[in-house]
Amino acid sequence: MKILLIHSDYLRYEVKKDTPVAEEIEEEMKEGEMEECLSVFTAVEEKDEGKVDKVVELGIEEITDTAEKLDVAKIMIYPYAHLSSDLGDPDTAVEVLEGLEEGLIEDYEVHRSPFGWYKAFQLSCKGHPLSELSKEIIVEEEEKEVISKALKAEETLESTWGVLEEDGTFHELDIEGDEVTGYDFKGKEKLKDFAIYEAGKKEKGGIESAHIDLMRKHEMVDYEPGSDPGNLRYYPKGRMVKGLLENFVSQKTREYGAMEIESPVMYDMDHPTLKKYLDRFPERQYQIETPDKDVFLRFAACFGQFLMGHDMTISYRQLPIRLYELTRYSFRMEQRGELSGLRRLRAFTMPDSHALCQDIDQSKDEMMTRMDLATRVLNDVGINVPHGLELGIRCTKDFFEENKDHLVETVKNYGKPALVEIWDERFFYYVFKYEFNYIDRSGRASALVTDQLDVENAERYGITYVDEDGNEKHPYLLHLSPSGAIERVMFTLLENAALQEEKGEKPEFPYWLAPTQLRFVPISDDQLDYVGELAEEFEDVEVRVDIDDTDRTVGKKIRAAEKEWIPYVVVIGPDEIESGKLSVRIRGEEKQKTMALEELKSELEERQGDMLFRDLPLPKMVSKRPLFVG
Repeated sequence: MKILLIHSDYLRYEVKKDTPVAEEIEEEMKEGEMEECLSVFTAVEEKDEGKVDKVVELGIEEITDTAEKLDVAKIMIYPYAHLSSDLGDPDTAVEVLEGLEEGLIEDYEVHRSPFGWYKAFQLSCKGHPLSELSKEIIVEEEEKEVISKALKAEETLESTWGVLEEDGTFHELDIEGDEVTGYDFKGKEKLKDFAIYEAGKKEKGGIESAHIDLMRKHEMVDYEPGSDPGNLRYYPKGRMVKGLLENFVSQKTREYGAMEIESPVMYDMDHPTLKKYLDRFPERQYQIETPDKDVFLRFAACFGQFLMGHDMTISYRQLPIRLYELTRYSFRMEQRGELSGLRRLRAFTMPDSHALCQDIDQSKDEMMTRMDLATRVLNDVGINVPHGLELGIRCTKDFFEENKDHLVETVKNYGKPALVEIWDERFFYYVFKYEFNYIDRSGRASALVTDQLDVENAERYGITYVDEDGNEKHPYLLHLSPSGAIERVMFTLLENAALQEEKGEKPEFPYWLAPTQLRFVPISDDQLDYVGELAEEFEDVEVRVDIDDTDRTVGKKIRAAEKEWIPYVVVIGPDEIESGKLSVRIRGEEKQKTMALEELKSELEERQGDMLFRDLPLPKMVSKRPLFVG
């Protein structure tokens, strides 16, 4: 609320004509006069809506403080819309004005001019330094966390846990703390860790996540102290790796038949359809107050794709319809203690593909097709499916009993037993979902791939198709992330590299993601020209080549390449120049190889294969590179 306080010799007004928002008034309010008074011109604003009591309280404090300083006993309250261009609704305005009148009348003689009427008025201002004061009443609110009903329900959810084998046998589990009985987990320790994690505490302590040190050590990703926690900065190497993964997952999803779209990152908190969906999604949201409305930042691509689906004209002949968006970024207000490097953050890149399906049978067939897509994507990226991950299945009791054959087929298709959670009743918008989960050294589970069978949102968003009889029906909706968040894929690759090191193996990036794939190390500056010519020979090959032209010793240059996990290192000295042969160190192999130039080029082309390629993210000459992490 904005107020203008004028110490007045007098204020006189007379009502002339009502407006469409005029309040009903008695005859005595149609004119008024007050002498030796404090005239309080007011404009109630949109941001005051829903906060009347606090606005009135703070307004009375300001008016009383000024009246005491001026030693006046009379107050005229006068609504004056011209003080603001962002006016609140009329009902709120009248409620505030009445509240001010009622709150001041005990200590002052008060007269209130009516709201919503055209009035003629005469005013005489005293003209001293305190005779004209403007104030803005702002209600400071504590930040409120929007927590969906689904998230609250998840905290009290009662579930039956079990292991479903590929032959269809279901073993119900009894889990108490770190003790789990009901299934022989011999040789399946990761599945046991998964069961304990999911059915027990959601966040377990333990060993510090190794990837955090690695992402900084390799100058890929770092925390950004200038931003909200859970938002990261990406150095050139990390941006290259992230970009390759983004492009690769998008390419494979398009090849599967998904049509790529783009949608906004923020949506109206009060949009009737979205508001209902917020309560059915088990996550916390970021809220922003814009000049026009309160919005939330998207936590998935669902909103854009569903709103688009609402406006589409669809025939049953076109189903399944597949849509896709790479959201850079999606936002979730994770708790401060839950944040962990690339594993769990507040702004992340999510490949999100929805399918509109005709019926339950088409939905189940489509989910199997999408599971094959996800398996190929992760295996090509460098994450082993099924051996490197664990399959989780969640569904309602009714779905489990009516569709057990499909669940068994899902487990068979994956290739090893799955952890299953069965709900007695449905709290969420889906009746069934599966997840591919990475289990780290502390037994923490991190979901990568997920697909969900949604039975609510087509009706909620008004998405329909015309069936063969000409009737409108609501499709089933599937929610797939074919890789999981790109940041979590990077986390998994780094954690797997740390495990390699623990086993005494040389850690490495998948070859196609290595920031430098081939490094030339001249023994001295005398070989630099020759090395430069050699590097040019690889311009017709998709390979990221750099040259260590620093003044370090050869030993230190080789150790630097080792620390960077560079797959191929070629040392060039007088002997190599004379022979024309290359002395090649291949990461993971004990002995050096002597190779001809064309032989090395052929091997590098084979290693790259059909995977996507990007140029070197840093200057070719190592001496020209800044140090990003000290």
